[in-house]
Amino acid sequence: MTVLLVLTNLPDRATAEALAEELVTSRLAACVNLLAGCRSIYRWQGAVERADEVPLLIKTCADRYPALETAIVSKHPYALPEIVALPVTSGLSAYLDWVLQETRPVD
Repeated sequence: MTVLLVLTNLPDRATAEALAEELVTSRLAACVNLLAGCRSIYRWQGAVERADEVPLLIKTCADRYPALETAIVSKHPYALPEIVALPVTSGLSAYLDWVLQETRPVD
């Protein structure tokens, strides 16, 4: 089973904390790190935009990714949220096993 690191950004800390809490509570993520705010510069609908955002690092397993993506999209305030999933190719095996265990659905 593959562990994924999923990245997304939220417009403020309260929204980021609410989404993180929901993802962990629903076992779609084993852990979510809310990073210090950042400034994003991007092109949107033909214009260069700037926004302050809160990056999230979400640890999950590949099997839970479809449900995780659906949950992020349904709760995200952006019309087109950044959601990028990166496979974890190596790491402390005990930690990776913990991620897999914590993202298993409860019977």
